[in-house]
Amino acid sequence: MFYVYIIESEEGKYYTGSTNDISKRIEQHNSNKFRCWTNRYSNWTLVYSESFETRSEAIKRENEIKKMKGGVQFKKLVGS
Repeated sequence: MFYVYIIESEEGKYYTGSTNDISKRIEQHNSNKFRCWTNRYSNWTLVYSESFETRSEAIKRENEIKKMKGGVQFKKLVGS
């Protein structure tokens, strides 16, 4: 399985990504071991996820979510 996920930082920032292991990926975001935009913020928590059978489906959905960022549809996904 592959997943699209949205995480929220302690500072209220959101990040959308895709992975085949959500728990491991969130741990990586919080570890600051990888060069990533998320290193600027702290204490990332999962606020939304969807599962897909293929990586390409997950990436397609990730891109759809990124296009709606900040809009009404995005706020519904994250419960804002």
